[in-house]
Amino acid sequence: MATTHAISKKRKFVADGVFFAELNEMLTRELAEDGYSGVEVRVTPMRTEIIIRATRTQNVLSARIRELTSVVRKRFNFPEGGVELYAEKVNNRGLCAIAQAESLRYKLLGGLAVRRACYGVLRFVMESGAKGCEVIVSGKLRAPRAKSMKFKDGYMISSGHPVNLYIDSAVRHVLLRQGVLGIKVKIMLDWDPKGKRGPTMPKEEDELLRPLAPEIPVA
Repeated sequence: MATTHAISKKRKFVADGVFFAELNEMLTRELAEDGYSGVEVRVTPMRTEIIIRATRTQNVLSARIRELTSVVRKRFNFPEGGVELYAEKVNNRGLCAIAQAESLRYKLLGGLAVRRACYGVLRFVMESGAKGCEVIVSGKLRAPRAKSMKFKDGYMISSGHPVNLYIDSAVRHVLLRQGVLGIKVKIMLDWDPKGKRGPTMPKEEDELLRPLAPEIPVA
């Protein structure tokens, strides 16, 4: 967010958080049909760079991204040339919780049964190389009373610092005829030394299960 006067570190931290939340909400609303999967903000001495992650970047490029740049600049009071937007394609949408939550949302809007739609998401996520997946749909599903349905597959951790590294989660809401349904998707990524399909930092159990190097005989 563009600011011209000096502010304390605490206020700057809060202002950056509010800016990111409002930006993410706006992009979610504008690019939901283009497979919007998250945003990253990089502040450089020259300008602020905003990287939009989506599964269909061809719909975000060219005239659309120029329009979004103008909207962001006016909405958050950036100077001319002070903000630049880029589009980055999500390589593996099966390991992106936001992409899968949006996919499930559109399946439910299309009239697909909840159980069938959730199992389809579970199967696709696990086939993409995830270590585990959990899908929760809550609201008025069939009966007049609200309830929640949980679908799980694979291995899932729920506490500790590894949750911040290995768990990708997303929450979405879908308005149907019977009311609003809540959707929550959690994907546990696998350890990947290259950092393409998961975190590069291994968990403690991965360290314990890692095979030992063969002993070299001493001559």
